[in-house]
Amino acid sequence: MNEMAREGLAKYRQLRDEVSELSEKLANLHKDQMACKKVCSECCMNFQVLPVEYFAILDELKQNPPAQYRELDDEAEECNFLIDDLCQIYASRPFICRTHGLPLLYMNQEGDAWELSACPLNFTDFDDFHAENTYPQDTYNSKIFMINQEFIKHYEAEQFGEFDLIPVNRLVVDLKK
Repeated sequence: MNEMAREGLAKYRQLRDEVSELSEKLANLHKDQMACKKVCSECCMNFQVLPVEYFAILDELKQNPPAQYRELDDEAEECNFLIDDLCQIYASRPFICRTHGLPLLYMNQEGDAWELSACPLNFTDFDDFHAENTYPQDTYNSKIFMINQEFIKHYEAEQFGEFDLIPVNRLVVDLKK
């Protein structure tokens, strides 16, 4: 991987640290309303992620391989890295997995109103959501999208379009290379 592509991975990791910090802050803020705890895997599945996120995770897993994983195909709904309701790649997990359970604020499809998404197990008796106590999903999705655009310009091993996604389950195949 060339230096410019490696820079993209570094920018992704920096943004991931920011997302993790905000997610932890929000989880602490909402801890009394959140049912999500260790071994809750209701939201876990074979997500598709942008190439920059995929290759950052792959890079980390090559350095520190998961102790266990399953070998489901790329089309499977289940995640290869969920074993006994525990994530085997927790430290390297994608953005979407870092924000599960949190109240997510995003602009609707029409672009004329904010919408809120949250796990139906959480926030059953809470409805005081505002910009300071929700995760601004569009903001971070835009940031990772821009980092990905730059990354795919410089990643030479494979060609990707700006909207291409890669299933997380493909990591198992690439880990063996």
